[in-house]
Amino acid sequence: MAGEAQADCLFCKIVAGEIPSTKVRETEHTLAFRDINPQMPTHVLVVPKAHYPNAAALADADPTLAGAVLAEAGRVAEEEKVVDSGYRLIFNTGSGAGQTVFHAHVHVLGGNAGLRERLV
Repeated sequence: MAGEAQADCLFCKIVAGEIPSTKVRETEHTLAFRDINPQMPTHVLVVPKAHYPNAAALADADPTLAGAVLAEAGRVAEEEKVVDSGYRLIFNTGSGAGQTVFHAHVHVLGGNAGLRERLV
């Protein structure tokens, strides 16, 4: 069921402490940890502790929690000191967009001039 931990979910296991991670921040409802395959000098994942398969499902089921995830992403950017240089927040939703772990999460990416590439 949405919101409940899934036994086969990597991020649920990280949230439960069953799999180690390098924690950056933690609140009652979110966990932020370093990506094990960083694509930029700053690459942190922010996940809701409750399980939702993707960002759209999270936003639909619990907009307040979705907002908390985004707020934490901003706090991570501040702590990682990438606010002034710029950073990206990326939600991959669906395998066609590159989502490989089907637990909603946002990537906080920064610390590299490569961010100057325009996406729009």
